[in-house]
Amino acid sequence: MANYANLPAPTPEGGLNRYMQEIRKFPLLEPEEEYMLAKAWVEKEDTEAAHKMVTSHLRLAAKIAMGYRGYGLPQAEVISEANVGLMQAVKRFDPEKGFRLATYAMWWIRASIQEYILRSWSLVKLGTTSGQKKLFFNLRKAKNKIGALEEGDLRPENVEKIATQLGVTEAEVISMNRRMSGGDASLNAQVGSEGEGTMQWQDWLEDEDADQAGDYEAQDELATRREMLAEAMDVLNDREKDILTQRRLSDETITLEDLSSQYDVSRERIRQIEVRAFEKLQKRMRDLAREKGMLATA
Repeated sequence: MANYANLPAPTPEGGLNRYMQEIRKFPLLEPEEEYMLAKAWVEKEDTEAAHKMVTSHLRLAAKIAMGYRGYGLPQAEVISEANVGLMQAVKRFDPEKGFRLATYAMWWIRASIQEYILRSWSLVKLGTTSGQKKLFFNLRKAKNKIGALEEGDLRPENVEKIATQLGVTEAEVISMNRRMSGGDASLNAQVGSEGEGTMQWQDWLEDEDADQAGDYEAQDELATRREMLAEAMDVLNDREKDILTQRRLSDETITLEDLSSQYDVSRERIRQIEVRAFEKLQKRMRDLAREKGMLATA
């Protein structure tokens, strides 16, 4: 991939205002120009073409990154992670698929940001169930919908609403809210200096409720992987399928002790079946990915 050492980078010293003004200088690409640049990168590994595609989408990365305030992490670092996701998207972008780079890049940018946030929050033992992760990434949006963003501890009626909406317990909502409180930046803070067409941070925020093409792309890939998982499960017998599902594919996993009682075998035997089933499933998933062109062949 191209050397991006000369890309503008947000820093605490330089300030985000300056960074936002700097990236606005890069021109957006017309569809035909973007297609030709992407072809040049795919066919010739033209690093200058890749660089142009990245710089033209830095505003998109920053805009998405602004939607992830409130996690107590430096905004400059979140934007930097968004840019890493953007670079990965450019590296893998196929112009022959028929959609724009922005559509494809949104998924990679969000994934990069979320991985960074989860890595950082692992220091405070963020829950690992899908329900807790859903709560982690949707609590702020849920609070916004009921007008509770400015609250410290949530009122009982708001705790109940959010718990019901996200399918978690009220205790989980209270705990997560307390861990996440205090990190929101002011939406009214200005970007740019007087006389330069000042903007506010909220002007950069993506519309989380909008029906964006990037959401479709992410959902489409998720649906494909779910179909592959369902197909791959056929390599397992009924017992392996049940044990693996209860141990690794359910929100509330069952213990080895419970399964050993259910199947009247030892805990060690259940563990062996689980490991073997998972290995079989992994192999079948890799084979399916190769067949569908989602994984390079050796």
